[in-house]
Amino acid sequence: MELWFTEKHTESVKFSIQVDKQLYSSQSEFQRIDIFDSKEFGIFLTLDGYMMLTQKDEFIYHEMMVHVPMSVHPNVKKALVIGGGDGGTVRELVRYPEIEHIDLVEIDAEVVSACRKYLRQTACGFDDARVHIYYEDGLKFVRKFSDEYDLILVDSTDPFGPGEGLFTKEFYGNCYKALKADGIMVNQHESPFYPNDATAMQRAHKRIVESFPISRVYQAHIPTYPSGHWLFGFASKKYHPLDDCDAEGWKKRGLRTGYYNVQLHKGAFALPNYVEEMLEQVEKKP
Repeated sequence: MELWFTEKHTESVKFSIQVDKQLYSSQSEFQRIDIFDSKEFGIFLTLDGYMMLTQKDEFIYHEMMVHVPMSVHPNVKKALVIGGGDGGTVRELVRYPEIEHIDLVEIDAEVVSACRKYLRQTACGFDDARVHIYYEDGLKFVRKFSDEYDLILVDSTDPFGPGEGLFTKEFYGNCYKALKADGIMVNQHESPFYPNDATAMQRAHKRIVESFPISRVYQAHIPTYPSGHWLFGFASKKYHPLDDCDAEGWKKRGLRTGYYNVQLHKGAFALPNYVEEMLEQVEKKP
Protein backbone atom coordinates (compact mmCIF):
# COMPACT_ATOMS: atom_id res chain seq x y z
CA MET A 1 0.00 0.00 0.00
CA GLU A 2 1.29 3.46 -0.93
CA LEU A 3 0.68 6.49 1.29
CA TRP A 4 1.06 10.00 -0.10
CA PHE A 5 0.95 13.53 1.27
CA THR A 6 -0.55 15.89 -1.31
CA GLU A 7 -0.71 19.68 -1.15
CA LYS A 8 -2.76 21.69 -3.61
CA HIS A 9 -0.62 24.53 -4.95
CA THR A 10 -3.35 25.82 -7.28
CA GLU A 11 -6.72 24.55 -8.45
CA SER A 12 -4.89 22.62 -11.18
CA VAL A 13 -1.49 21.87 -9.61
CA LYS A 14 -0.72 19.42 -6.81
CA PHE A 15 2.53 18.48 -5.08
CA SER A 16 2.93 15.00 -3.60
CA ILE A 17 5.48 13.14 -1.48
CA GLN A 18 5.33 9.43 -0.79
CA VAL A 19 5.06 8.83 2.96
CA ASP A 20 6.62 5.94 4.86
CA LYS A 21 4.60 6.59 8.00
CA GLN A 22 2.83 9.28 9.98
CA LEU A 23 4.67 10.14 13.20
CA TYR A 24 2.29 12.67 14.75
CA SER A 25 -1.17 14.16 14.27
CA SER A 26 -3.03 16.67 16.44
CA GLN A 27 -5.72 19.30 16.17
CA SER A 28 -4.49 22.13 18.38
CA GLU A 29 -6.48 25.18 19.40
CA PHE A 30 -5.21 26.91 16.26
CA GLN A 31 -4.50 24.38 13.51
CA ARG A 32 -4.01 20.78 12.39
CA ILE A 33 -0.43 19.61 13.01
CA ASP A 34 0.96 16.58 11.17
CA ILE A 35 4.47 15.15 11.03
CA PHE A 36 5.39 12.48 8.48
CA ASP A 37 8.45 10.44 7.59
CA SER A 38 9.41 9.97 3.95
CA LYS A 39 12.20 8.34 1.99
CA GLU A 40 13.02 11.32 -0.22
CA PHE A 41 12.66 14.30 2.15
CA GLY A 42 12.99 12.70 5.58
CA ILE A 43 10.72 13.92 8.36
CA PHE A 44 8.45 16.80 7.39
CA LEU A 45 5.97 19.08 9.14
CA THR A 46 2.63 20.28 7.78
CA LEU A 47 0.13 22.73 9.30
CA ASP A 48 -3.47 22.59 8.10
CA GLY A 49 -2.24 20.48 5.19
CA TYR A 50 0.41 22.97 4.05
CA MET A 51 4.10 22.08 3.92
CA MET A 52 6.17 23.97 6.50
CA LEU A 53 9.53 22.22 6.25
CA THR A 54 11.32 19.00 5.43
CA GLN A 55 14.56 17.67 6.85
CA LYS A 56 16.10 17.64 3.38
CA ASP A 57 15.62 21.28 2.38
CA GLU A 58 14.83 23.27 5.56
CA PHE A 59 18.42 24.50 5.76
CA ILE A 60 17.88 26.66 2.67
CA TYR A 61 15.00 28.61 4.18
CA HIS A 62 16.51 29.03 7.64
CA GLU A 63 19.98 30.00 6.44
CA MET A 64 18.56 32.64 4.11
CA MET A 65 16.26 33.97 6.81
CA VAL A 66 19.13 34.48 9.29
CA HIS A 67 22.52 34.85 7.61
CA VAL A 68 21.49 37.54 5.13
CA PRO A 69 20.66 40.12 7.84
CA MET A 70 23.43 38.88 10.17
CA SER A 71 26.06 39.60 7.51
CA VAL A 72 24.70 43.17 7.20
CA HIS A 73 23.99 44.32 10.77
CA PRO A 74 27.30 44.85 12.61
CA ASN A 75 26.05 44.50 16.18
CA VAL A 76 23.00 42.32 16.82
CA LYS A 77 22.55 41.88 20.57
CA LYS A 78 18.81 41.26 20.86
CA ALA A 79 16.68 39.41 18.30
CA LEU A 80 13.00 38.58 18.01
CA VAL A 81 11.62 35.63 16.04
CA ILE A 82 7.89 35.74 15.34
CA GLY A 83 6.54 32.31 14.43
CA GLY A 84 9.26 29.76 13.82
CA GLY A 85 7.92 27.12 16.19
CA ASP A 86 9.95 24.45 14.41
CA GLY A 87 13.13 26.08 15.77
CA GLY A 88 15.16 26.31 12.58
CA THR A 89 15.52 30.10 12.65
CA VAL A 90 16.53 30.04 16.31
CA ARG A 91 19.04 27.27 15.55
CA GLU A 92 20.82 29.52 13.08
CA LEU A 93 20.71 32.56 15.38
CA VAL A 94 22.33 30.79 18.34
CA ARG A 95 25.40 30.16 16.17
CA TYR A 96 26.30 33.84 16.69
CA PRO A 97 28.00 34.31 20.08
CA GLU A 98 27.50 38.10 20.12
CA ILE A 99 23.71 37.72 20.29
CA GLU A 100 22.82 38.04 23.97
CA HIS A 101 19.04 37.54 23.94
CA ILE A 102 16.59 35.82 21.57
CA ASP A 103 12.82 36.02 22.03
CA LEU A 104 10.66 33.53 20.14
CA VAL A 105 6.93 34.26 19.92
CA GLU A 106 4.90 31.29 18.71
CA ILE A 107 1.12 31.24 18.94
CA ASP A 108 0.86 27.44 19.12
CA ALA A 109 2.70 25.62 21.93
CA GLU A 110 1.84 22.26 20.37
CA VAL A 111 4.02 23.04 17.33
CA VAL A 112 7.05 23.59 19.55
CA SER A 113 6.29 20.49 21.60
CA ALA A 114 5.90 18.28 18.53
CA CYS A 115 9.07 19.60 16.89
CA ARG A 116 11.07 19.11 20.09
CA LYS A 117 10.11 15.44 19.95
CA TYR A 118 10.22 14.65 16.23
CA LEU A 119 12.35 17.37 14.60
CA ARG A 120 15.40 17.73 16.81
CA GLN A 121 17.31 18.77 13.68
CA THR A 122 15.56 22.14 13.82
CA ALA A 123 14.44 22.33 17.47
CA CYS A 124 17.93 21.86 18.99
CA GLY A 125 18.45 25.62 19.48
CA PHE A 126 15.54 25.94 21.93
CA ASP A 127 17.77 24.66 24.73
CA ASP A 128 20.20 27.59 24.43
CA ALA A 129 20.07 29.75 27.59
CA ARG A 130 19.68 32.93 25.51
CA VAL A 131 16.37 31.74 24.04
CA HIS A 132 13.09 32.79 25.68
CA ILE A 133 9.82 31.37 24.32
CA TYR A 134 6.46 33.15 24.55
CA TYR A 135 3.26 31.40 23.51
CA GLU A 136 1.11 34.24 22.27
CA ASP A 137 0.00 36.15 19.20
CA GLY A 138 2.99 37.82 17.54
CA LEU A 139 0.85 40.75 16.40
CA LYS A 140 -0.11 41.55 19.99
CA PHE A 141 3.36 40.79 21.39
CA VAL A 142 5.25 43.23 19.19
CA ARG A 143 2.87 46.09 20.07
CA LYS A 144 4.40 46.23 23.54
CA PHE A 145 7.85 47.35 22.44
CA SER A 146 9.62 50.45 21.25
CA ASP A 147 13.34 50.72 20.37
CA GLU A 148 13.91 47.20 21.71
CA TYR A 149 15.32 44.83 19.07
CA ASP A 150 18.25 44.92 16.65
CA LEU A 151 16.72 42.23 14.45
CA ILE A 152 13.18 40.93 13.91
CA LEU A 153 12.67 37.77 11.86
CA VAL A 154 9.08 37.10 10.80
CA ASP A 155 9.11 33.34 10.25
CA SER A 156 5.38 33.08 9.69
CA THR A 157 3.02 30.65 8.03
CA ASP A 158 1.06 31.74 4.96
CA PRO A 159 -1.18 34.86 5.11
CA PHE A 160 -4.33 33.07 6.24
CA GLY A 161 -5.34 31.22 9.39
CA PRO A 162 -3.11 31.83 12.45
CA GLY A 163 -0.53 33.77 10.40
CA GLU A 164 -2.91 36.21 8.75
CA GLY A 165 -2.27 39.10 11.15
CA LEU A 166 1.46 38.97 10.41
CA PHE A 167 0.95 40.39 6.91
CA THR A 168 -0.86 43.61 7.87
CA LYS A 169 0.27 47.22 7.71
CA GLU A 170 -0.34 47.50 11.45
CA PHE A 171 2.00 44.61 12.14
CA TYR A 172 4.84 45.95 9.99
CA GLY A 173 4.41 49.38 11.57
CA ASN A 174 4.68 47.85 15.02
CA CYS A 175 7.82 45.97 13.97
CA TYR A 176 9.33 49.26 12.80
CA LYS A 177 8.56 50.80 16.19
CA ALA A 178 9.98 47.80 18.09
CA LEU A 179 13.29 48.01 16.22
CA LYS A 180 16.21 50.15 17.31
CA ALA A 181 17.36 53.05 15.15
CA ASP A 182 19.51 50.75 13.00
CA GLY A 183 17.26 47.69 13.18
CA ILE A 184 16.50 45.16 10.44
CA MET A 185 13.38 43.11 9.77
CA VAL A 186 13.33 40.04 7.53
CA ASN A 187 10.12 38.23 6.61
CA GLN A 188 9.20 35.25 4.49
CA HIS A 189 7.68 36.92 1.45
CA GLU A 190 5.78 34.11 -0.33
CA SER A 191 6.31 33.05 -3.95
CA PRO A 192 5.95 35.23 -7.05
CA PHE A 193 5.04 32.37 -9.38
CA TYR A 194 1.41 31.31 -8.93
CA PRO A 195 -1.17 34.14 -9.09
CA ASN A 196 -2.62 33.77 -5.58
CA ASP A 197 0.84 33.59 -3.99
CA ALA A 198 2.04 36.51 -6.10
CA THR A 199 -0.88 38.68 -4.98
CA ALA A 200 -0.07 37.94 -1.32
CA MET A 201 3.59 38.76 -1.99
CA GLN A 202 2.72 42.09 -3.59
CA ARG A 203 0.36 43.01 -0.75
CA ALA A 204 3.04 42.32 1.86
CA HIS A 205 5.69 44.22 -0.09
CA LYS A 206 3.47 47.28 -0.49
CA ARG A 207 2.85 47.45 3.25
CA ILE A 208 6.53 47.02 4.11
CA VAL A 209 7.60 49.70 1.65
CA GLU A 210 5.13 52.06 3.30
CA SER A 211 6.69 51.39 6.72
CA PHE A 212 10.47 51.21 6.10
CA PRO A 213 12.88 53.59 4.32
CA ILE A 214 14.94 50.66 2.96
CA SER A 215 13.05 47.69 1.53
CA ARG A 216 14.50 45.04 -0.78
CA VAL A 217 13.46 41.55 -1.80
CA TYR A 218 15.70 38.51 -2.23
CA GLN A 219 15.15 34.94 -3.34
CA ALA A 220 16.03 31.31 -2.75
CA HIS A 221 15.20 27.97 -4.35
CA ILE A 222 13.29 25.76 -1.90
CA PRO A 223 12.12 22.57 -3.65
CA THR A 224 9.13 21.73 -1.43
CA TYR A 225 7.55 25.20 -1.42
CA PRO A 226 5.03 26.15 -4.13
CA SER A 227 6.90 26.51 -7.45
CA GLY A 228 10.24 26.16 -5.63
CA HIS A 229 10.88 29.90 -6.08
CA TRP A 230 10.61 31.68 -2.73
CA LEU A 231 11.09 35.29 -1.72
CA PHE A 232 12.21 37.05 1.46
CA GLY A 233 11.76 40.69 2.41
CA PHE A 234 14.65 42.73 3.83
CA ALA A 235 13.50 45.94 5.55
CA SER A 236 15.75 48.30 7.46
CA LYS A 237 15.90 51.68 9.11
CA LYS A 238 19.56 52.20 8.19
CA TYR A 239 21.47 49.36 6.54
CA HIS A 240 21.35 48.47 2.85
CA PRO A 241 21.53 44.70 2.24
CA LEU A 242 24.22 44.99 -0.42
CA ASP A 243 26.10 48.23 0.31
CA ASP A 244 26.46 47.39 4.01
CA CYS A 245 27.14 43.65 3.73
CA ASP A 246 30.40 42.81 5.51
CA ALA A 247 31.36 39.88 3.31
CA GLU A 248 34.90 39.50 4.63
CA GLY A 249 33.78 39.79 8.24
CA TRP A 250 31.14 37.10 7.74
CA LYS A 251 33.59 34.74 6.03
CA LYS A 252 36.04 35.10 8.93
CA ARG A 253 33.43 33.62 11.26
CA GLY A 254 34.00 30.26 9.62
CA LEU A 255 30.35 29.23 9.87
CA ARG A 256 29.57 26.08 7.90
CA THR A 257 26.45 26.48 5.79
CA GLY A 258 24.81 24.32 3.17
CA TYR A 259 23.26 27.09 1.06
CA TYR A 260 24.22 30.61 2.10
CA ASN A 261 27.50 32.25 1.17
CA VAL A 262 28.47 35.86 0.59
CA GLN A 263 28.63 35.47 -3.20
CA LEU A 264 25.10 34.06 -3.20
CA HIS A 265 24.06 36.91 -0.86
CA LYS A 266 24.72 39.40 -3.63
CA GLY A 267 23.12 37.25 -6.32
CA ALA A 268 19.97 36.61 -4.27
CA PHE A 269 18.98 40.26 -4.67
CA ALA A 270 19.26 40.03 -8.49
CA LEU A 271 15.64 39.19 -9.25
CA PRO A 272 14.04 38.01 -12.49
CA ASN A 273 12.38 40.72 -14.55
CA TYR A 274 8.86 39.45 -13.94
CA VAL A 275 9.41 39.68 -10.18
CA GLU A 276 10.94 43.16 -10.43
CA GLU A 277 7.90 44.29 -12.40
CA MET A 278 5.51 42.92 -9.76
CA LEU A 279 7.39 44.77 -7.03
CA GLU A 280 7.53 48.01 -9.01
CA GLN A 281 3.76 47.89 -9.51
CA VAL A 282 3.14 48.22 -5.77
CA GLU A 283 6.10 50.49 -5.00
CA LYS A 284 4.73 53.32 -7.11
CA LYS A 285 3.23 56.13 -5.09
CA PRO A 286 -0.48 56.76 -5.69
